Amino acid sequence: MSQSFSETLREENRAGWDRAVGHRFVDELIDGTIADRRIALYLIQDYRFLDEFLTLLGGAIVAADRLEARLSFARYAGEVAGDEDDYFQRSFAALGVTDAEREETPDSRAATGFRSLMREAAESGSYPAVLAVLVVAEWLYADWASRAEGKPAPASFVHREWIELHSGEDFAARVDYLRSELDRVGPGDEESAREFFRRAVVLEGEFFDSAYA
Repeated sequence: MSQSFSETLREENRAGWDRAVGHRFVDELIDGTIADRRIALYLIQDYRFLDEFLTLLGGAIVAADRLEARLSFARYAGEVAGDEDDYFQRSFAALGVTDAEREETPDSRAATGFRSLMREAAESGSYPAVLAVLVVAEWLYADWASRAEGKPAPASFVHREWIELHSGEDFAARVDYLRSELDRVGPGDEESAREFFRRAVVLEGEFFDSAYA
């Protein structure tokens, strides 16, 4: 059986993909041993993606070629704005991250690059480009979260719920849908999809690196 378009893109970026999925950050998150300061820095940076991520979903709604897809992305945006925002607020409180620290901590280079990439994809008007970034953001996270299967859950909800937010049947269904859409329309704008996918994979690994900078 031939590979799907999304599988082909992952294989083309396998080295970077596996580096991110097997990153030290993921090891320590799953084991529950990551230092509070490390995950606090990571979450401060990741929370700043929320605005651009919702913009990216808005770009998907605008660029999608079917009403069913637009409705799916609208629901997706509502879930992100609700469940994930709640997790971030509780985690910042538990980790003692102040509003001032959240405001004053400078963006890492990877965070700046990722925010720029999401805006660029959203503004491109290319549905395949938007999907390529979304697929990496969700599929790669599903891959690393799957490494927690069969292992004891971390004691801290900060660690445990971050894994849970990127695993389970509902999240797997989301990843499958995003991939199916990329498989369907990606070959129609193959160059954009391939380039945005590649850049997103590189930035995922660099983003984990930045927690140890």
